[in-house]
Amino acid sequence: MEAPEEAIDFAGLDIRWDRRVLRPRPWTAQQSRWAAELAEDAPDGPILELCCGAGHIGLLAAQLTGRDLVQVDRDPVAASYARRNAERAGISADVRSAALRSALRPDERFGLVIADPPWLPTGTVAQYPDDPVLAVDGGADGFDMILECLDTSLRQLLPEGHLLLQVGVPQQAEQVTEWLDGHASGRAVTDVRDCRPGGLLLHVGPDDSEEGRR
Repeated sequence: MEAPEEAIDFAGLDIRWDRRVLRPRPWTAQQSRWAAELAEDAPDGPILELCCGAGHIGLLAAQLTGRDLVQVDRDPVAASYARRNAERAGISADVRSAALRSALRPDERFGLVIADPPWLPTGTVAQYPDDPVLAVDGGADGFDMILECLDTSLRQLLPEGHLLLQVGVPQQAEQVTEWLDGHASGRAVTDVRDCRPGGLLLHVGPDDSEEGRR
């Protein structure tokens, strides 16, 4: 038997989901609005959203910017809801249910990427029994899916593009900075917005510092 469908008014969007999908958090509208700010000087083209869940964050960003949208989630139930939520909102969205590494063609490039990976350490997942494990389990230290989103995003981003990444705690933000220092020349965390108790939002953009240009 299917789980009963629920609904939320997400900044004016009618978003549907059920308990098999992570409940949309109202605070994440801040991520959508920041993405819309970044879109003003991002290269043209669609927005890419990774780990989209029910699709609400990317859909609001697409509505605010007028851009098309590509959304990816490994959970087919979440992808189905994202697809239906896009149709209900009248937003053009190409929703793909696949692992991140196989969902995108090598030649697909985006000026703006939104990533909402699971970031709970595996050992803490049981503290959140109402959340689907697949949607919140980020591995032993909560960084596994953050790293996968970073790697995928930077492969698909245009040189002047922007990544807006959601993490859970300051330690993970520090891990992102350290990883970029070692693996992504020319990219850096340029801004952080603390939205706790929800999470933290990191802007990863071109590194315009003197060290980043070396």
